[in-house]
Amino acid sequence: MTQNGPDDALRKGTSEARAIEGLLAYAQTRPRWGNSAIACVNEAIARSRALAREHPGEHTELLARCLGTAANVLLKRRRAKEALAPAQEAVSLTRAEGGAPLVVSLRRLAAVLEALHRYSEAAETLAEADGVTPPPDA
Repeated sequence: MTQNGPDDALRKGTSEARAIEGLLAYAQTRPRWGNSAIACVNEAIARSRALAREHPGEHTELLARCLGTAANVLLKRRRAKEALAPAQEAVSLTRAEGGAPLVVSLRRLAAVLEALHRYSEAAETLAEADGVTPPPDA
C-alpha cells in the first residue's frame, strides 16, 4: 500500500503497526516548515506506546524508531533541545537489544548532542556506537 498522506494510516484493514509506519513515512516527507510532520510523528509515538504497553517487547523497536524519527524531524527544524529527550529515550529502549537499532539510536543522539554544542558527549556517543558488537549471524 502506498502511503500518500496521514489519512492512509486510517484505511480499513491496516494493522496498527503498519499505520504507525505510514505516519512515520509521511512525517519524513513533509517540508521543514509547518507542523504537520511533528503532529504525525507525535501521533505515531502515542500509538506505538500503546502497542508497546499491550505487547511488551514486541513493539519496542517500533517505538524507538518513532522516537528517532521525532528527533530527526525536530533537528531538521533546528529544535535540538526538544530532540534530545526522544533521542535519549530511543537509546535506552534499544540498549537491551543492541545491534543495528542501538547503533542508529546512538548516532542520532550524537547528532543531537553536536547540534547542542556538546561535542565531547557527542564524540563519546559515537565511540560507543562504533564499539557495538554486531549480533552473530543466524
